[in-house]
Amino acid sequence: MCYDFFCLFSPRCVEVFCIYFRAGRVEEPYVSITKKRQMPKDGHSEEIEKEVGQAEGKLFTHRSAFSRASVIQAFLGSAPQLTLQLYICVLQQEITAARSIFMTLSLLSIVYGALRCNILAIKIKYDDYDVSVKPAAYLCIFLWRSFEIATRVIVLVLFSSVLQIWTLPVVLVNFFAFFFHPWILFWQSKCTLPENIEKALSKVGTTIVLCLLTFLYAGINMFCWSAVQLKLNDADLIDKSQNWCRLALYYLLRFFENAFLLLMWYMYKTDVYTYVCAPMLFLQLLIGYCIAVLFMLVFYQFCHPCKKLFSSNISEGLVLCFKFFCYVCKPLASSSSVEKADLKSAENTENDTLAGYKANETKNGNFHQGVSSNA
Repeated sequence: MCYDFFCLFSPRCVEVFCIYFRAGRVEEPYVSITKKRQMPKDGHSEEIEKEVGQAEGKLFTHRSAFSRASVIQAFLGSAPQLTLQLYICVLQQEITAARSIFMTLSLLSIVYGALRCNILAIKIKYDDYDVSVKPAAYLCIFLWRSFEIATRVIVLVLFSSVLQIWTLPVVLVNFFAFFFHPWILFWQSKCTLPENIEKALSKVGTTIVLCLLTFLYAGINMFCWSAVQLKLNDADLIDKSQNWCRLALYYLLRFFENAFLLLMWYMYKTDVYTYVCAPMLFLQLLIGYCIAVLFMLVFYQFCHPCKKLFSSNISEGLVLCFKFFCYVCKPLASSSSVEKADLKSAENTENDTLAGYKANETKNGNFHQGVSSNA
């Protein structure tokens, strides 16, 4: 809240108000022309030219800066605050009216930051196109992020309330895994650092900026899907390819992690949760996370503003992932069937041997009886 109040009276915000109220009164000396392509219709995409004045360009720059600031404030300010407030409520077994209001505002702030992160990711990936986001898309993103972030925060709080000593290792493993992943990919590519981030920055300054960017990236992925993948060897720093397998892997691993943390909470829960139906809460949180995934699928399948540009939609991606898991599980099933067939063949061989042995014994017995009768 203090951060929002400070931003309202910051020099950047004051400059934005001044530019906005002066716009249209004075004729601008020159304008720039931007070219954007429309979304394809019947396989055709038209290019549209638009004149952008100085005031509009400055407003666009400030708006992008405010969007990025809201993402930073949401995940580095509101997310820890919401987690701490909920943790205190659990330990004290009491939720006051003031605390519930602050937790609701913090949750809305995080959801808004995640929503802005989604919109920024779409506009960065499809910068050449004129992107217009419809209200249905905003609604899907809001519900998706609300269920995802709320269930994630509750799971972390429940786990940390019974196993405080293991909270820090779990947080550090999650954070450093996402922090070092872009750097590992960068070192494997054996490329140099991008030079056009800021002309005045040296290599040390560029490295510091990239470390801060990966720090924010790891902080976002601690609570929800970041909607972007960093690519440090690219000039735009964003991987613009749509990788459905990586998205599916993230949500699959996060689901199993939440289930494991809830299982640890259920096994080691204290007297604080005497009046809580633990199995029902366990099930509700897992279902809540599945609902978040459902709204995410609906967004990418039906409400994404650039779904016509996808090389493959989400349903095809799910089918591909399903085939991959079937391919992984198939050798295990085939090996088990081969082992069973070998056992059956071994048993049949043993049975045939015993049957032949018994037949020989019977023939020998009949032969001895015939010799004795002849004698």
